[in-house]
Amino acid sequence: MTKKLFLLLILLTVSIFLGIIIGSVNASIFDLIKFLSGKNDVLGYIVFEVRMPRTFAAAIAGASLAVSGLLLQTYFRNPLAGPYVLGISSAASFGVALYILAGVILVPNFSFYAPAFVVSALLGSAIAILVLVLVAAKVRSGVTLLIVGLMIGYAFSAVDQILITFANARNVQIYILWSFGTFSGVTWSYLEFMLIILLPVIVSSFFLSKSLNALLLGEEYAKTMGINVKVVRIAIMCISAILTAVVTAYCGIIAFVGLAVPHIVRLFFKTSNHFILIPASALAGASITVLCDIIARMLLNPIELPISVVTSLFGAPIVIYLVINR
Repeated sequence: MTKKLFLLLILLTVSIFLGIIIGSVNASIFDLIKFLSGKNDVLGYIVFEVRMPRTFAAAIAGASLAVSGLLLQTYFRNPLAGPYVLGISSAASFGVALYILAGVILVPNFSFYAPAFVVSALLGSAIAILVLVLVAAKVRSGVTLLIVGLMIGYAFSAVDQILITFANARNVQIYILWSFGTFSGVTWSYLEFMLIILLPVIVSSFFLSKSLNALLLGEEYAKTMGINVKVVRIAIMCISAILTAVVTAYCGIIAFVGLAVPHIVRLFFKTSNHFILIPASALAGASITVLCDIIARMLLNPIELPISVVTSLFGAPIVIYLVINR
């Protein structure tokens, strides 16, 4: 297991290195060194100010979505559960739709860490998170919670469609391009905010490993192990929701990473032990998302594909394979 984790760490390192040096004009580490040493090197500026924050954002976003998907698949005991089944992305999209399509600014730009559309997305997500936590504290059935999440998603999507109907074409285009997902607009200040929130939340998920292992055998068994299922349920909802909300707010909707990566990790490690699966999912999700971002940039260069196009083409065959074989 340790060797396989080390291999994933190497894969992530190589992926990040490739993400930094590969572009419309390939760079080298020497270009970055020249720029950092004070020389006015245009390529070094592109590497440091554009490619590096973008690549690191792809890594932390992929890790977040993969861990979120793993937690939800374990809790719901549903192989097709993913970060977006709880309606978080739809709620974030609603916040962005209010800002872009209707011109409603929920709050002004409060800092350079988050532009207004990101704040709107986070506030929209917060509504869904609050509803989910309240429901999770009341109901005992995971199926009920899943249905509530799906209904939240449908409700917000319906309002989005209404806003799209009455918006002008230019704003609709901007909104649709955002919803496809991209890392191109991430700056160092945005990345800093993402890391401050997402890294501690990912780490905190590791402390749920024992409870998640028990939940694999059912909630009644988990209770006999002394686990407070209600508290664990709320913790899973909060962690998954926060990870999904922040990634969606800054990068748009990134499909299939949270759904497919946990299955890949389970097949690769052949274990259901979450002490292994959580760090492995984070590493694999980060690596795969960075590689997909490279493909999105380079496949039809100079035209950049939306990241969800590439992740969907990658994830769909895997989900089809799993459905057929299970």
